[in-house]
Amino acid sequence: MKKKETLYSNILGEGTPFVILHGFLGMSDNWKTLGTQFSENNFEVHLLDQRNHGRSFHSDVFNYEVLVQDLKTYCDVHQLKHIVLLGHSMGGKVAMLFAATYPEMVSKLLIADISPRYYPVHHELILKGLSSLDFNKIESRGDADEQLAQYISNFGIRQFLLKNLYWNDAKELELRINLKVLKENIEEIGEALPIHAQYQGEALFLRGDRSEYIGAQDEAIIKNHFPNAKIVTIPKSGHWLHAENPKVFFNEVMKFLVS
Repeated sequence: MKKKETLYSNILGEGTPFVILHGFLGMSDNWKTLGTQFSENNFEVHLLDQRNHGRSFHSDVFNYEVLVQDLKTYCDVHQLKHIVLLGHSMGGKVAMLFAATYPEMVSKLLIADISPRYYPVHHELILKGLSSLDFNKIESRGDADEQLAQYISNFGIRQFLLKNLYWNDAKELELRINLKVLKENIEEIGEALPIHAQYQGEALFLRGDRSEYIGAQDEAIIKNHFPNAKIVTIPKSGHWLHAENPKVFFNEVMKFLVS
């Protein structure tokens, strides 16, 4: 029997296990600053790279069911039980489905700026920009940024995407993400939580006040799947609320965890 591959992680601190899942095209490193803060408050923080992202393995299979099983395998390998689970965007969808599938493993659930509903594909321009990077010609991060700027005007989003660049053994720039498979499976990212999926435990949904990912119409949908959910709005923030207003985000998470 083939041994299951285990996700790459960065583990910080000691205490209650606290697993954090990044969003689409992100990686564990996006959460390092907040993860360190959580680890200083009696949590053993596990910052994960999901499959086809960061330093984790690449696979042709990519959907929420396998992402949930990746997390289950990781928890089994590290003997994690009763975890605090936080997921942002795509990672939030994974966290929701995991909590509904393995409710006994999740003590508290936190979802950052995503609803259980279906979202239409909206990453085309970003994927086009990443696909346009020709590493036979690009010799520096500056070159890559210049190329991406033809597709993405927002500097912050470009910097987020450029975290995926690394120097390979041949001393050439390369992307850590499995761009080909992510493009082929882009429809999977917006998939809704299965209609009967429910988690009865404590849940906190955090939304950015400048984001459209969780609107008024989403509140009933959230309550349907997560009857004990609270929804909190983070001011002065969009979809990357944890990066745009980390202080308030941290305070709201800690308030929920110690309540």
